[in-house]
Amino acid sequence: MTQSQTRFTVEGLVIKEMDVGESDRLVTLFTREAGIIKAFAAGAKNIKSKKAAATNLLTYSSFTILNKKGTYRIYEATPKASFFTVGSNIEMLALEQYFCELALVFGENENPNEELLRLILNSLHFLTKEKRYPPMIKAITELRTAAVCGYMPNLVACQGCGKFEDSIMFFSMENGALYCGECRHAADSLPVSKTVLSALRHIVFSEFKNLYSFNIPESDADYLSGITEKYITVQTDYDFQALKFFNSIKE
Repeated sequence: MTQSQTRFTVEGLVIKEMDVGESDRLVTLFTREAGIIKAFAAGAKNIKSKKAAATNLLTYSSFTILNKKGTYRIYEATPKASFFTVGSNIEMLALEQYFCELALVFGENENPNEELLRLILNSLHFLTKEKRYPPMIKAITELRTAAVCGYMPNLVACQGCGKFEDSIMFFSMENGALYCGECRHAADSLPVSKTVLSALRHIVFSEFKNLYSFNIPESDADYLSGITEKYITVQTDYDFQALKFFNSIKE
């Protein structure tokens, strides 16, 4: 190995893949050690290749990567967990791809964000292995992503008068603030019940180990999912293509 080449090992989730030629892949990895990196996997489309399974979309793997003048090539790869469930319905797969898009948008090139990676991996686990209600997992993933990536909402109390709780509070999409009925002034604010407000606060403020340890009725989870989706899109002004596709096929 020359001085211009270095070899390193990382663990990461394949969040995007693209075929290159007849047998190679270019994969985007969300890694624990180096954030987001793109790497070529020679021969990965060959089913007999040891790299094939490890470089599939939604697979968490260990990668030994060769860096040659800023170009990354996968030297070895070993799969550790796969979240691509055979037989999954298209709605489930679309939601998984949306989680990958969140990682792409909020992750940083060659800059680790272990908390975001942990969130994405755990959400994929609860979605595919624990069979939790998809809108609930979606809401957790969206709002916690926003909170840890610079878009923390103010859910402590009413922005106007400091009231902690009311039968109905209002959450502003534009400034991420909470208002009681008397102080509400933003046209973009949405009403939230005590149940939904409690869920919003849990997602934002709970320790990670407790993040997924709550349940609310499915009707409330559906409403919560709509709020978190609107919040993250308004705050970032980003056009999430995977989210658009997910919404287009929802039953």
